[in-house]
Amino acid sequence: MPERGAGLHLQDQLEILIQDFRTSTEPPMPVFVVHAEESADDDAVTGLVRQLYAGQEAHGTRCAVAQDAYEGPTEVRRAAAMVRALSDPKKWGGPKAVYRRYAFPRLRLVHAIDDAVAALGDTWPAPEPGSPEAGQDQRQRLLNQLAQQRWRPRNTARWRSGLPQFDMAHILPASLVTVLAALMARSEWYVAVGAGLVFLLLLTVLNYALPGRAPIFLWLRRESRWFMTTTFLRAADHEDPTEVSLLRPVRSWKAIAARAYDVAEALTAGGDFHLQLCVLALREDLRDNHRRWSWDLRGFKRPRPPMLFLPHADARNGGIELIRAISDVRSRRSELDPLVVVAAVHTRDVPRLERGAVPATPAPTAVPPRFGERLRTWHREWAHNLRAEQSPSRERSVLPWVMRIPLPHDQLGPVEERTRHLRASTRPTPARLVWSLHTLLLVIALLTAGTVMRADALHDRYCSASVLTANRDTRREETPGGGTECIGIATDGVRFADWLPAPDPGDEPKALTAGDATPWTVGELEDRIAGQNANVLALPHSRLRSSGGTPISGKYVTVVYAGPLSADPSDGSSLVKGAEELAGVYLAQAVINKNSSVKLRVLLANGGVDLGHQKEMAEQIAAYAAQDPTVVGVVGTGRDLKSSRATTRTLMEAGLPIVSGTNSATYLPREYANWFSLAATDQWQTEQLGLIAAQLRTPGRRQYSLVLARDTAKTDDLYTDEQARYGQDMLGRQGFTPLDQRRYTLSGGKPELRSHAQEICRGGRVPSVIYFAGRVEDIDPLMTQLGTEPGCAGTPLAILTGDDLSKADFTAGGQSVAPKVTLYHSALAELRTAATTTTFYLDASAHLPGLRDGNLRYDSPALASGQTALAHDATRALYWAATRDDRPQSRASTWVNLRNVKIEGMATGTIDFTRAPLYGDRTGHSIVLKEVRRADDASSETRVVCSRTAGNTKRLTQKECRIR
Repeated sequence: MPERGAGLHLQDQLEILIQDFRTSTEPPMPVFVVHAEESADDDAVTGLVRQLYAGQEAHGTRCAVAQDAYEGPTEVRRAAAMVRALSDPKKWGGPKAVYRRYAFPRLRLVHAIDDAVAALGDTWPAPEPGSPEAGQDQRQRLLNQLAQQRWRPRNTARWRSGLPQFDMAHILPASLVTVLAALMARSEWYVAVGAGLVFLLLLTVLNYALPGRAPIFLWLRRESRWFMTTTFLRAADHEDPTEVSLLRPVRSWKAIAARAYDVAEALTAGGDFHLQLCVLALREDLRDNHRRWSWDLRGFKRPRPPMLFLPHADARNGGIELIRAISDVRSRRSELDPLVVVAAVHTRDVPRLERGAVPATPAPTAVPPRFGERLRTWHREWAHNLRAEQSPSRERSVLPWVMRIPLPHDQLGPVEERTRHLRASTRPTPARLVWSLHTLLLVIALLTAGTVMRADALHDRYCSASVLTANRDTRREETPGGGTECIGIATDGVRFADWLPAPDPGDEPKALTAGDATPWTVGELEDRIAGQNANVLALPHSRLRSSGGTPISGKYVTVVYAGPLSADPSDGSSLVKGAEELAGVYLAQAVINKNSSVKLRVLLANGGVDLGHQKEMAEQIAAYAAQDPTVVGVVGTGRDLKSSRATTRTLMEAGLPIVSGTNSATYLPREYANWFSLAATDQWQTEQLGLIAAQLRTPGRRQYSLVLARDTAKTDDLYTDEQARYGQDMLGRQGFTPLDQRRYTLSGGKPELRSHAQEICRGGRVPSVIYFAGRVEDIDPLMTQLGTEPGCAGTPLAILTGDDLSKADFTAGGQSVAPKVTLYHSALAELRTAATTTTFYLDASAHLPGLRDGNLRYDSPALASGQTALAHDATRALYWAATRDDRPQSRASTWVNLRNVKIEGMATGTIDFTRAPLYGDRTGHSIVLKEVRRADDASSETRVVCSRTAGNTKRLTQKECRIR
């Protein structure tokens, strides 16, 4: 809406007045009364005042706007109701107003007495003869009513900002004095604090909890001091005391009670006294809110005066009577107040103002001055005549504080908007920034809030945190299923088992177990590893000090296990893998520490569900290793992910070699010198599966092959992509006609295979061999579709897949194969042949927790997947390199020594890195090729087609791996 011509000039005049208020000491503030010269423009004037209100509120002025109507039997009472509405601090100051809200204690005290009189009704102060009230002390009746109201207006909220309305301004200092007095008496600090707290509680009870009592320290309140010292209420011939004193509480209380009774009697008499007392209290509250030399210098922090806007002052809202009362009270008082009033009246109501400060119309000139110039002239003349107009002897000297401003019609039309308005300086005053108890409280609050926020941030970010500090070796992250997991390296008592899902009330105590195949839990293994570490650090040689007092390495080395130790309800295989590998690491530690002079300390690092946060885990390991020279290497990182390169690089830059038991990535040993793995690479595995694929090929006949892989576009999985690529190449070399590769997605954690099965089985080119580049948890849904889909059901079909299927449990019915389908998969650990030359199973029976019997075999469900055996062998290999010549080696020496490792009698055979070329593929991996068929009783039969133990470099042949 475009601004009006008069509105521009009036807004500028208000800004000039505000600037004077900022730089001067309490300039006189007029009551601007604007009205139209023609009655047809009354509504336009009302809109102009509302426009002025909006503009000042936008500038940060504390503004209040009156309604069009208030309740009351007379115009004076309606005006008093308007003033009462203005006692709400929320009525003043918009969101741009600086400093805190206004307080109106004096005005609220007047309202409290008025409410008490209203509550007593017509029977006070002159009850009917013979009534119960006639025999009572009328002053005491009033005081009892005020006590019930807590000397506050009725229906006032008892709670504000969550705290009861105590007299804390006096209670807290009194308690502080008590504490200081106790300290000066040479009491213990806790005695002083206790005395202060007891005194605080006592005063609080006396102040608030006792019904029917006046608030404690009432005579010290600022409204009470004003109530007793203002000449407006002082009675010259009154015999009661009329002052308050800090050292005379009883006398002060009597004075306040007497004054309250006098005011209550005056309020019952009616007339203008009530309105003028309310205006006086409002005026004094505003003066106090803008007192510059107050204890908090709040006047300097509020550089803009308050403004009251009356868009329509008339009899309905008592606006004209309010204008009269403001002018009368100002004329009777000698102090200036900061309130600026801008009121609009209808043309017909102008005579009720009788005469304003507008001077006589000046003599006509050749060129009439602009409205803005006239407005400034009127204001100067009003201020010049103010002293004379307030004189009691002045004839018809009424409403001297009113400055009437007639608005001609041409100034009420819309004009073009100006790009810039006159605006008083908005620069914050220094006092607002540097001086105030509230500033101190704000600083304390900010420090407290900052401390709380920091503590909250630390608790949200780190797994173990206090108020100001945190264990930064572990961090909290979100699991794919929406839970929370702890990522990093566990130090200072952090346990990853504490972050696993809590058991349901009806579950067995083994709720933290990784699965049915693992009788132990992650928590049990963590506790046992922690016990081993404590024993290592408790040995005398672990506390050696150099001559300068600096810790030096004792006779032990530290290995970090990095694996998936988080649980995801939608995929439990990740935690199963972590629990099985962790068991192998603990078993190696227990055997080493029992039989070796150089002890092994194991730290655990969690890369999250499926090692989804292994890069962050590697950064935490590297940071810790920089502070602990006993850390010689890492065991684990057993999944091939897109982040594996960054993980390996981070650990390599920290000087840490990695010995992995199950990561079959082909590219890692070719690109990184610190990478050592016991697992056969994906490329080599698929070459061995090619021995089986060659036997599935019928010469001279076109046979189709298909690669079916899990979609990895939105995941970090690289194992699937490598399996799919090498599988496609292998089938092509064996003479199969490849069909387009298919990628299936997951929905709710389950594979969507139905549409793929329909297209595969119902087309004209049904594949005879499918290379499945997926995960073990997807094999059952695939078999279900192939066993029911026409075209595939009952048709001989071979499925080839990688080592992830070694985690499947076909013998116990955990997974099954469809009729006429033969599954061929590789496995990383040949346990059966190696079992006769190792003590691994005896050691496992002696040390692993949760076992009900001590007879573990290579085919026991807890060990059949080979994950435990591979982790055990990897830990033993790294320890061997770190303790050559039975002495702890440095990190760099361990890296070099790994290429000389050759250990026999391990769970998977002989671990031999001596023929491992730098940046190349080594030989001697353990490998098993297995065949799984459906038996007549619908169970699954598993047969080892061919195998090699670790250390055996003899090539597998097609003759050795015959499938028929």
